[in-house]
Amino acid sequence: ELVRQGEALKRTEQMVDKMDQDLKTSQRHINSIKSVWGGLVNYFKAKPPESKPEQNGAPEYCTNSRLKEAMISSKEQETKYQESHPNLRKLDNSDNDFNKAELVSSVQRDSYPKNQHLRAYHQKIDNNLDEMSSGLSRLKNLALGLQTEIDEQDDMLDRLTKKVETLDVNIKSTDKKIRQL
Repeated sequence: ELVRQGEALKRTEQMVDKMDQDLKTSQRHINSIKSVWGGLVNYFKAKPPESKPEQNGAPEYCTNSRLKEAMISSKEQETKYQESHPNLRKLDNSDNDFNKAELVSSVQRDSYPKNQHLRAYHQKIDNNLDEMSSGLSRLKNLALGLQTEIDEQDDMLDRLTKKVETLDVNIKSTDKKIRQL
């Protein structure tokens, strides 16, 4: 949603820049209509080059890299989680759990109690804590990415507000000139 809003802000800023260009062209035409002298000045004065909206202070919009990385890693972690979750993964009737248990190093075995039931319980708790840790890490990265994106869009809104205020003043001035004609 933030990415969509950022793209909408970019398009809005481009439209405001286009309106500013059109207003400048209108002011040139008003000067030509207003007096012969204004028409001569416009004739000898070089026509202002048409500039693209991106050149008027609006850089090409793209989401920040931190948010992109967070979204990508979040999707990767989500697929890994879905593959490992007992209710979400495909049923596998092989005895892989026993093979995995034998791969645990002797150092880890010694850290767990010797009772098999307690050992299994401690391993299950450790696995759950690891999943929670990775989920919290994913949420933290997403939150930091979202904050960066919000800060960038806030700057864009400030820039857009200034442009709209300037454009409003120029439109009122141009309207006043037209009414005087």
